[in-house]
Formats: sequence, C-alpha cells, structure tokens
Amino acid sequence: MKIFLDTANIDDIDYYKDFIDGVTTNPSILSKYDVKNHKNTILKICRLVRSHVSVEVVSDTAEDMLKEGRELAKLHNQICVKLPCTYDGLRVCKILSEEGIATNVTLCFSATQAVLAAKCGATYISPFIGRLDDVGQDGLSLIDDICEIYRQQGFETNVLAASVRNSYHVTQAIMSGVDAITMSPKILKSCLEHNLTNVGLQLFAEDWKNRKK
Repeated sequence: MKIFLDTANIDDIDYYKDFIDGVTTNPSILSKYDVKNHKNTILKICRLVRSHVSVEVVSDTAEDMLKEGRELAKLHNQICVKLPCTYDGLRVCKILSEEGIATNVTLCFSATQAVLAAKCGATYISPFIGRLDDVGQDGLSLIDDICEIYRQQGFETNVLAASVRNSYHVTQAIMSGVDAITMSPKILKSCLEHNLTNVGLQLFAEDWKNRKK
C-alpha cells in the first residue's frame, strides 16, 4: 500500500519523505505555494519522492484537458495526470491511459463513477471520504463498495482513499483494502503520534534520571 502526502509544501514533503511514496496536489493546493512557477514546484516534488506525483488539469473541455495532460506528463516520468470524474475527464483518461500516461481520476463520489473510471483504464481512482461525510453520507462505506467491486471484477485501477479527515479514516480505509491513501501533513502527523507514547518516554526519562548510581 502506498501513502501519498496531499500538499505542495516542499518543507513538509522533505520532512516526511521517509514515510511517503508520492504526493497528490490540486489547483487549490498549488495556488497556496508557488502559483507563479508551479512547474518548478512540481519538479522539486518529483525529486523528493519515489512514486507518482498527481497534478490536476485545470482545463474545461476534453480537447484542452488532453493537451494539458500530455504537457504535464512530459515534465517528469513520475507525473500522474489528475482528471475530474466527468464525461470529458473520463474520455481523456481513456486516451492518456492508452498512451501509457498515468492517470488519477479525482472527485469520485459513487461506486458507479469508480467502475467507469476503471473501464477507462485509470491508474488511480480517488473516492472522497470526508466530503461525503460532510453531506451526511458514509464515505468509508463507499471505499468498502469500490474495493469489493474491483476485487470481484478484477479491475487493475488502484483505489486511492482521499479527503481523509482523521486517523480513524486512515485505519478504516486501509482495513478495506485500499491500494493507496493520501493525507495532509497534519493527518500524517496525527498517525505518527500518540499521547501515551509521549507519556511513556517521559516516564522512561525520569526513571533513568533518578536511577541509583
């Protein structure tokens, strides 16, 4: 299973690089850090990680998405072109996949969308857990459904759990059998830390300090 960091912050990526495989970005994330030279930021990220770096198209039409996706793929061999789960996005996904370009279909909110993305050869499908929870639906249930359908049908598309809001989402998504999960630096930090670990270290330190000499 792969872990991706959902950010474009170079310092965070460098700090957590021993724990992550790749990075996912989107236009909102990139705009926070280096909107004037996003290509430079993307290349810096690629040099820090060993797996895919998802970069999303911003075009509206299939023709423009295709052109933009091909240009993004030329930047680095680790680039994974991120496409919206729409009619045009899936059409472009099929073409790019047939050309050997990695794709990540994002903004997936239903199992049927995930099936169509897999039929179009997507490398990754990104179901959004937290956003479904926000509107009163069960995001983790969607992850379960997609993983089960993919197993039954033998689809090769990787399930990439996205929009995770806490370490519980992370744990449950992994237990469902996802191939990858992306999370913010804040969520990854919460997965690394536990209050009882800190308490235990403090006790060990105190006992060592007070040992008989």
